[in-house]
Amino acid sequence: MLTAAVAVWTPAGLAAAPAAHAEVVDVKYACETKIGDRTAVSPVDITAERKGDAYAITMTFDKGVSDSPVELPKGVMTPRADLVLGGDDQGTVTVRGTPNAAAIPAFTPIRIGTLTGSYTPKADGTVTFTAGVLTVHALGMDAAVCTPANQPGPSLTLTVADLPGDEPAPAPEAALPGGELPRTGGLSTTTALATLGGTVLLGGVGALLWLTRRPRPARP
Repeated sequence: MLTAAVAVWTPAGLAAAPAAHAEVVDVKYACETKIGDRTAVSPVDITAERKGDAYAITMTFDKGVSDSPVELPKGVMTPRADLVLGGDDQGTVTVRGTPNAAAIPAFTPIRIGTLTGSYTPKADGTVTFTAGVLTVHALGMDAAVCTPANQPGPSLTLTVADLPGDEPAPAPEAALPGGELPRTGGLSTTTALATLGGTVLLGGVGALLWLTRRPRPARP
């Protein structure tokens, strides 16, 4: 009974396995700014949504990570961040935010909000996404560069499957007895010539036999 139960459960369990697992991770940022070094801890959430052959990646910050000694007018601050890939893929994915929709008062935390980007996998597998360097671009310069200082774990684990080109290769043709593969299509050049030569040879032999066996004319 136990064996039967496992056999029944396993396919359903595999089919129900989630394609992505996301969790909020506290990231402690060490920021180098134009007014000195700053530190801040922000919960970071990373999610993915399949879009054809790629994934739309969203990174969300729950708290601000730095501040500015002057007011930042509307539309002058744009954040970006690198997400570090792990597991079955390596490298980084860059996500970007939109310019600040309202002025940011001086000496108040700069809220990063939501950053978005795109990830195109190279092959099936399991890929992790971990918060990397965060850059706050403001007033025409990189006003703050923040690096995770607490070695945070992945915020997203993504299972990549069913990419284009994953179709199974056609099964090889079954071998005939003796290990010979069945022959399909037209004859090869060598075979055709051999067949033609055999036909001519048989034709010549037939003509010779006809000549040698031709009836002799009757004597008067």
